[in-house]
Amino acid sequence: MHAHHKTVPKKATNITLALDVYNDAKALGMNLSQTCERLLRETIRIEQAQRWAEQHAEFIHAYNEISESEGLPLEQWRQF
Repeated sequence: MHAHHKTVPKKATNITLALDVYNDAKALGMNLSQTCERLLRETIRIEQAQRWAEQHAEFIHAYNEISESEGLPLEQWRQF
């Protein structure tokens, strides 16, 4: 987790969980708020990346076609 997350203001909220999930998490001593926040951050990151890829799919496709037909830009100076 990034250090700046600790200083971000918090918002109390209610969630509804299946009773078995709640009981198992509590029995394991899990912090529900921290676990939910961590998993939501990861889910948000994945969703944002997917949406970015969808929004830019046309450009990515066009760039890939140009790269395949003309080669990579500045390829002559690549050292790897």
